[in-house]
Amino acid sequence: MWVRDHLDGLWDDRDFSPWYPRDGRPGLSPAQLAMVCVLQFLLNLSDRQAAEAVRCRIDFKYALALELDDPGFHHSVLTDFRDRLCKDDRADQLLSLSLERMRDAGVVTERGRQRTDSTQVLAAARDLSRLELVLEAIRAALEEAAQRAPDILDGLVDAEWATRYGRPVRLPSQPSHPATRLKQAGADARRLLERLPPHRRGPRAETLRQIVVQNFLLDARGGLRPRTAKDGQPKGAVRIVSPYDREARRAIRGNTRWSGYLIHVTETCETDSPVNLITDIATTRPTRDTEALP
Repeated sequence: MWVRDHLDGLWDDRDFSPWYPRDGRPGLSPAQLAMVCVLQFLLNLSDRQAAEAVRCRIDFKYALALELDDPGFHHSVLTDFRDRLCKDDRADQLLSLSLERMRDAGVVTERGRQRTDSTQVLAAARDLSRLELVLEAIRAALEEAAQRAPDILDGLVDAEWATRYGRPVRLPSQPSHPATRLKQAGADARRLLERLPPHRRGPRAETLRQIVVQNFLLDARGGLRPRTAKDGQPKGAVRIVSPYDREARRAIRGNTRWSGYLIHVTETCETDSPVNLITDIATTRPTRDTEALP
């Protein structure tokens, strides 16, 4: 209600003009859809529930400046809008625009008091053991090479490779012969990387190279052997945990363990302000909070 009364909304449709083509069917107000997304997040609503709230709830209609008999929209519109929102740092741009308007209204002041805290964000990837990680990294690199440079795989991939890497890895909690299979996977990874010159490697092949470096060492005969505790293993801050998400890391905070990221949220905390406003959001690898304060 405060935003509607003092600012006439956080955004204007002109702020969204680069998001849409000049021609096409008539669209809904993107400024209203952005506000619906904010309210949907605050109230933890599904897309269907948010669309129903726009149709039925007076507080939603007031925040969106809609007539009481406005029919609203289909819930699938929110999915399309979020897809547009995720491109080219548009969410950060909207946050900056809203903060500028809040500053013009006197809610955000220079050198005001702020507080920041962080919480964990899980990576959208399954937790893998070391054997599963290496096997899945090889499979991902093979799929990438088959699309980018299939000629490189001639004479390398045979029936045994198809059996080992033909489908996503799913191992029991106690797989058979794990040490032998890990050593074999290291040899396969080395053969594959030797076939892929650096200038022809894609992101997944480069991820495989880093995983091999982190989990294997050269023995006296020049072959690869798995790293042991005596050899030393990379710290959690640099160790890759998934071939599909190179930036995710394994972290521990108190009794909480997870693979993913930290999200740092900063908000104003002035005693005489009518509201506390989020002024910055930063997603980082799981590091100490003090490293993210700047």
